[in-house]
Amino acid sequence: MAGHSKWSNIKHRKSKVDAQKGKIFAKVSREIMVAVKQGGADPVSNFALRLALDKARSFNIPNENINRAIQRGLGTTDADNFEEFTYEGYGPGGVAIMLDLLSDNRNRTAADVRHIFSKHGGNLGESGSVAYLFDKKGLIIVDRAEESRDEDAMLLLALEAGAEDLQVEEDSFEIITAPTDLEAVRSFLQEQNVNIASAELTMLPQTTVAVEGEVAENVLKLLEALEEHDDVKNVYTNADLPDEE
Repeated sequence: MAGHSKWSNIKHRKSKVDAQKGKIFAKVSREIMVAVKQGGADPVSNFALRLALDKARSFNIPNENINRAIQRGLGTTDADNFEEFTYEGYGPGGVAIMLDLLSDNRNRTAADVRHIFSKHGGNLGESGSVAYLFDKKGLIIVDRAEESRDEDAMLLLALEAGAEDLQVEEDSFEIITAPTDLEAVRSFLQEQNVNIASAELTMLPQTTVAVEGEVAENVLKLLEALEEHDDVKNVYTNADLPDEE
């Protein structure tokens, strides 16, 4: 069983109050465009597109923007220029960090990411340097404020759906699945009228590294700086950040 990542929950909370909607719109639109290019415009048969559309709706991205991204994906111009890849590195306190990226200029992205790591007391690593510390999982987040079921009831429902585990946070339930079970678990929960805030494939740390004080602050600044970059799709870490941070 993979370890819990507080960063997943922090990202979810931050996204709900993020003032830079334009940047969020652009990132999610790019995900939709590439998903369409790779798997077609039918969300029924294209799970990556379905997840991207769910994310777009969770951010209240207008249908006009969504449809425009789909049409761009169906074309042969913009979507051809983007490639997906992963970078790995270390942050302050030796915490491990993995990045999913989506870029039309890999050399520019590499230089930018290396600079961000260096500026915030970290360093970009070689391929495979930290990947072995993470497990690929499905992650479904349910806002507790939107859910009438208590922890025990939600755990039983998650297990019935085929999930591996349930993590309880102050304001959310985090349901963890095998990557191949994410779609089935998500569909089952929706049929049971569970209000899903987000569902995604993620990388969860096998164990976490506790950081405190100034180190924790510097780790958080690094993670936020990476998240802000236009080409960074996802940020994963094994840092165990204190609640007060």
